This record gives sequence, C-alpha cells and structure tokens, in this order.
Amino acid sequence: MKITLRLEEENDYETVENITREAFWNLHVPGCDEHLLVHNLRKTKEFVHELDFVAVSGEKIVGNIMYAQAKVIDCEKEHAVLTFGPVSVLPEYQNKGIGAKLINHTVQSAKKMGYKAILIYGFCEYYEKFGFKPSKEYNIADKEKKFPAALLALELFDGALTGIKGVFDEGKAYEIDPKKAESFDKKFSPKEKFKTKTQDIFKEISGKYL
Repeated sequence: MKITLRLEEENDYETVENITREAFWNLHVPGCDEHLLVHNLRKTKEFVHELDFVAVSGEKIVGNIMYAQAKVIDCEKEHAVLTFGPVSVLPEYQNKGIGAKLINHTVQSAKKMGYKAILIYGFCEYYEKFGFKPSKEYNIADKEKKFPAALLALELFDGALTGIKGVFDEGKAYEIDPKKAESFDKKFSPKEKFKTKTQDIFKEISGKYL
C-alpha cells in the first residue's frame, strides 16, 4: 500500500474530524472527544500548522497527526517544548505502519525546525520505539506534580532536556468540556457507545505512577 504524506488543508478539516472520531470511538472511554480536540486545536495560537500532516492512500485521507506548542514550567521559568496528538488512523488502515510514518516524519520535521523536545501522554510500549522515555527520567511531572507512566518525553537533540525540570503544561486546548464534546458529537452520524477492553487498559495505565 502506497501512503503519501502532505500538510492538512482547510478542505480536509471535516474529513480529518471524522477520521479522528472513527479512530478513537470507544477506545479510551465510551464514545470519544478527540474529534472536538482536533476542531479546537486548529483555532489556537499554539497550533503548529507546519506539523499538521495527513496520510493519503490513493486520493483518500486515512490518517492525521497534529502538534501544538507546550511548555515545562519550573517555578516561574518556562521552557518551550512540543506536544502532539491525537494521532488518528482509520480503523481499517490501522496496524499498517501509517501512524509510525506520521510520527517519524513529523519528529524529523520538528527537529529541522529547531524544536528541542516533545512531551506526550501515551502508551509507553508503543512510543518507546520512537525514542520516548518516561518523563520521570527528566524530572518532568504532570500538573499534580506526579509522574504518570503515560507521560513521555523525547529529546530531539542530545541533552535537550538537561537541566530542565518542572511541570508539563500541554495547554488549555487539551482540556475538553464533556458537555461541549457531547454537543459537538451531535453534528456527526450516530454511533453506539459501549465498554471495551481497551478502556480498561487505558484506565489502568492512566492510574499508574512511577
């Protein structure tokens, strides 16, 4: 399967939101809110358009990755970093390396643009193959000053996080109001919400601290 990557265009917005919804529906919780996150993220000043890529098979968009500027706060000092997410791939195209292609391409692009590090929340077992490590290794905590196993960091340059410690702040765009998410989802075709095994795994990982 030939997959090409290109920057997202305005005409892609609705398609990408649908892809994101399909990719995350019932994955972490019954339903999902990641499609609202995508919708909101584009409107923020932190959004990095130059790293907003779609994956295309033929003429069909099958995946997407988005980035935003974030920061690590050490007392009153702020250190600029990147964060990404969601990384979305249509269910029928998953496990074909498309997500990895999106991540590898944009990580290299971010490095060329001069960014120093990327912090995300994700599954360590998946992201470690891209070089991500638990944020605790860099003494970077979440807003509760804890070290969740899901908080991961990647230096884009050797020593980029040396001497940097503090609290990771991914920005308000990643704070989703459940009522707004429910209202936004009504714009899409109805889908059934139900419990899945992946939700239990996600809950377990989310509650694990190092």
